[in-house]
Amino acid sequence: MQKQVEYAEAVRTKYPEQVVIAVARDKNGKANPVTLGWTMFASGNPLMMAIAVAAGHYTAKAIEHSKCFTIAYPSAEMAEAALFFGSRSGRDTDKFAAFDCRIEPARQIDSVLLSDAVANFECVEETRLAAGDHVIYIGRVVAAHVNTEAKKRLYTVAPGHKMGSAL
Repeated sequence: MQKQVEYAEAVRTKYPEQVVIAVARDKNGKANPVTLGWTMFASGNPLMMAIAVAAGHYTAKAIEHSKCFTIAYPSAEMAEAALFFGSRSGRDTDKFAAFDCRIEPARQIDSVLLSDAVANFECVEETRLAAGDHVIYIGRVVAAHVNTEAKKRLYTVAPGHKMGSAL
């Protein structure tokens, strides 16, 4: 049986919630990472993934410029990086210069891969959709990568940006 409650109470049941780090180059060629919770697979044929980015965020401008982005599944060891990338703006900070995070060039798009992530997906923007205060970017997956070492994936496990492995 269900009982009706306020949205704020019901949404607390979403944990653990997946975390991704999206990366796109801005108009100056700077790779800008941002931590996001809203992501999904959007199509199996062709392979497509979607991310939701706040419309006013610097990353939205970077994606609109570059027309491509990386979606990384950060490892549990990347919790500090995820918090840093999600709490600073690329307008003011070169996040990769300010935080030690190993990166390597993407193979098919003009972006980077996060070397310590569980997996990385290179995406070419197919479409975007305004969704209230966010923009949903749907990208066609043109390359996928997995870490050569076994790593646990990072999740938000409780309110207040509490992060850890769900398993």
